[in-house]
Order: sequence, then C-alpha cells, then structure tokens
Amino acid sequence: MKVILTTLNAKYTHTSLALRYLRACCRDFCDAEIMEFTINNQLLDILGQIYEKRPDVIGIVCYIWNIEMVKQLVKLFRRVLPDCRIVCGGPEVSYNTASFMQDFPMVDYVVRGEGEETFAQLLQELLLGHQVTDIKGIAYREESGEIYEGEAVTIADLDTVVFPYEKIEMPKIKDRILYYETSRGCPFTCKYCLSCATKGIRYFSIERVLKELAFFVKQDVRQVKFVDRTFNANKAHFMPIIDFIAKQDCRTNFHFEVAIDYMDDEVLAALKCMPKGRVQLEIGIQSTNKQTLQAVSRVNHWDKISANIKQILSFHNIHLHVDLIIGLPNEDKLSFSKSFNDVYELKPDMLQLGFLKFLKGAAIMQIVKEHEYVFMDMAPYQVLANKYMSYGEIRWFHSFEDVFERYYNAGRFRKTIAYLIRTGEAGNAFVFYQRFTNYWENQGYHKVAHTTKALYGYLLDYCRDTYAEQTIAAEELLKLDALISERGGVHPERLHWNMTKYQPETARFWRDSGAEKYIKAYTFTNWRELRRQYHIEVFSMDVLALIGGDVLVQKIMKKTAVLFDFRAENVKCQVIEQGDLLNDI
Repeated sequence: MKVILTTLNAKYTHTSLALRYLRACCRDFCDAEIMEFTINNQLLDILGQIYEKRPDVIGIVCYIWNIEMVKQLVKLFRRVLPDCRIVCGGPEVSYNTASFMQDFPMVDYVVRGEGEETFAQLLQELLLGHQVTDIKGIAYREESGEIYEGEAVTIADLDTVVFPYEKIEMPKIKDRILYYETSRGCPFTCKYCLSCATKGIRYFSIERVLKELAFFVKQDVRQVKFVDRTFNANKAHFMPIIDFIAKQDCRTNFHFEVAIDYMDDEVLAALKCMPKGRVQLEIGIQSTNKQTLQAVSRVNHWDKISANIKQILSFHNIHLHVDLIIGLPNEDKLSFSKSFNDVYELKPDMLQLGFLKFLKGAAIMQIVKEHEYVFMDMAPYQVLANKYMSYGEIRWFHSFEDVFERYYNAGRFRKTIAYLIRTGEAGNAFVFYQRFTNYWENQGYHKVAHTTKALYGYLLDYCRDTYAEQTIAAEELLKLDALISERGGVHPERLHWNMTKYQPETARFWRDSGAEKYIKAYTFTNWRELRRQYHIEVFSMDVLALIGGDVLVQKIMKKTAVLFDFRAENVKCQVIEQGDLLNDI
C-alpha cells in the first residue's frame, strides 16, 4: 500500500513535525513517504507531483494557513485519483468535523485530536482490507451516509510516541527550522488559544528529551523550535533541558515560548550563562490592559514581566521576541497604544503584532456576542471589528503592523527612530508609528512593493515633512543605521555619502599609517578585502554622542570620522581622533 503524507507549510524554511510523527508511527508496517510543499506552490504542481506517486492513501495535515488550499486540493485528488483514500487531520478539521466532511464528501476519513495512534490503526485496517468502524478518534461515513464523528484523542503516555526525525533526512533539512516538543497541553486557559480546549499538561520523560536534543546537536541542526505552549511551566522539567543546552558546543539555536513572569533568580542565572545565540525566547504578553486580560482568562504579572525582560536583555546573549494581539476585548486604539508603549519601552529584539483569530474549538467563540465581534468565516478567521474598534481602525492597524515590521522588526533604523521618538514625540513610540503610518498610507506606499534602499528614502522624506528641526541629525543617523544594519552592503543614494570626497585621506590611513592604532594586529592586504571588512564615514556631527542622548549642540555639531568594523557578528564603531585622519576634524 502506497501512502503519501503531505501538507503545505507556511514557508520553505519550515518543516512539518506532524508529518514526521505520522511516518514514524506506522514505520513497522508501512513505508509512508513525506511530501512537503508550501502555500506558495501552485495547486497543479502539487497535484502533479503527488499523482506521479500513484498513492493508495493520502494523509493531509490541515492548519489555519493551508486549509483553504487543502479544500481545493482534495477535490482535485478525487478527480485524478478516484480510488485513493483521502485522510485529513490537524486542528482545522478536528473541530466541526462533521460539517467539514459534509462540505467535502471526497474526504474519506478525518483523524481527530492527537493522531499518531489513531492514524496507525487506520492504516493497519485499510492494509488488511477491513471495514473501519471501531477506531477511537476517527470520523467516517457509515453505510447510511451518516457521518460518525469519533471523539478526539489525546495520548496519555507521550513516551509511547516514536521520535519523528530520521538521521537519513537530516542533511536535507538541518538548515531549516525543525519543530520539536517536550510536552503537550498548557497550564493556562487563555480563551483565544486552542490549548484551552484540553486540560492539563503532559510531558515526555526528561531522559528521552535529552537524548533527542543530543541528536539535533550531533546532526548540526541550525534551529530547533519548541512547540511547547509554555516551555517553563514545570521547573523540574525545563531546568535540566536548559542546563544541557548551555553545555553543548554547537551552532544550534533553541527557540522556546515562555511565561517570563514565572522565571525565578535561579532560572535567570542559568540564562545569563548561556552561550550567545544558543537560546531564543518568545514571550506572549498580548496586552497590558488588566480588564482585557481578565476577559480572555489571562493573568500577567507586569512588574515581574518587565523586570525579567530588562534583566535578560542586559545579558546580551539571548534574542527576545515579544507578542501583542490587536482586537482583544475591552481594548480600543487608545488602550492598545498604552500596551504598545509599555512593551516598546522594554526594547525587545522583536515585537510581533498579531491580530485576534477565532480558532475552531477556542473559548473565544463564547464571547463573540458579548463583545460584538465580526470576523472572517474562512481561514485565518481574523477579527474584522468589535465594539471597541471599527473595521476601519482594524484595517489601519494592518498598515501600522506592516510599517512596524519593516522599520523595527527588520532590525533597521533603530537609532534614527529612537532619536525621533525621543526628540520629536516626547518618548511616545506609538504616536511616532501612528503618524508615520498615516504618512505611509497618504503616499500610497501600502499598495506597492519596496526595496531596502527605498525604505531609507521614505523615512528621510517623512523626517523632512514632519520633523524639520531633526532632519539633519536624522540623515546622519540614517547613514549610521545603514552601515550597521546593512554591514556596508547598501548605500542608499538619497543619503549624502562622502567616500569619494575623503578618499585620499582614508587611503593614507589604511595604507601608510593610522589603522594600527584602532585595529589590533592590522596589516594592509588589498583594497577589495579592506572594503569588505571596514568602512570609514565622516559625519557632519558626533553621531555616537547623539545616539547616547547628548543633544548639546556645541558638543555634537562637529565633523566626526567613524571607523566601522564588519568582521564580528555585531558591527563595531569607534571615533577616529582628530589628526589621525583629517587635521580639520
């Protein structure tokens, strides 16, 4: 029996944990083949590749990001593979299952809940030619045409689930994101999350987890992203994992979603000793409005959250990713602006702005009427309006999120925007991004694609239009941002670069004298290598003093030469003293 397991990932860099679990669970009696696609693949291309395999069974994992394409694919599969059994599973079909099967009669079976054991039993029955009638977690059509909706299954002993990854596939996928879990369930009951549909939390044994993590390290995996809903829910479980990861000599990065307000001094001390880049933390704050949090059954200890985030950021070894949700109950635009400013002030590495989704099976569906929610009835089921925000405001926030993603989360413009917020908006970050978003839409930028160089020009034009007194400083800071974030690879034409003007002086600095004072063990090699590793820019003011908060005109308004060293992970900047490059500086 030929079995194909397939899904459409959101991006090529992603991999499917579910497909590999399903493959592993039937390994002893069936050689199932995984075929992964993305939502960017063409339907006919996917159809053609699977048709070439002539499968007897197609297993499809359905998620919020791919369900609309899956609905089209199952119709096509039935037309070109009329005798093939089509089996769907995943969160998008585990709820309202009968309705899904009525709308898509070409789907033979749906696996509800955690599907490893259920899917293996289904394949065994199909392999033997038996009638499928008595398998927990299976939905199917009875002879009468009625749909039998088996109850969703959860696996009590997770150690019975086979490790999903195989050594033979690692060379092909080790540079992608590999998903992994050490637990299922969540101790919290947030209404917007599917985890509220199951009670309690179950764990894989720590001995097994450490063995599997060692496998990833040995295979030189680039990133392991844990799908545990709250990785640090049980200290006795997660601390051995943290200790193990810290001791490894590897390039592997481990990404966890954590409740940071539940971290104590011992945990923070362990994170402080973590090798740089080894760990990445995702923190779901969602809102700082207490009334909003109460409405979705969530408790945030804000003082502890902010203190722990500040402390971890001070370690300079861990990337922090923080989340807010737009469209929650009791949160209008003004309330969200406070949540945004509260979190922005912490200066996380990334602040992701998501939109509330009405997931099948989530308790958020119970308060739709109370808060007058309007939302999409198709994936991704996003909020369109509620009694606190009109559709126009929600639509505007999509532009706001796009601007913020390009100008903050992309890692560019950090110094320029910090200066503009500090000097032009009295420290109110939301007001800055609000005004910039309005400018962005007025210019029609939300309707077109953008190059990196163009983004610098847009911000410069906005400064000239809005912050006349700060424009000169902003242009110099934009050059600084470009050199740091682009590592010398991009020089936007709209900015006034002076490489040609000072070329004779910088040539003498590199070739004859001066560089040894600033670069340890410096020796001149060739100009091509030099340009790749270093850059000297002469600014019209002391930009390093400016970003430090010093705005005294007499101190910063002087020509300043800055040496940029691109060799390390973080670009190093240092001022070249007067006389070492130009006598008139």
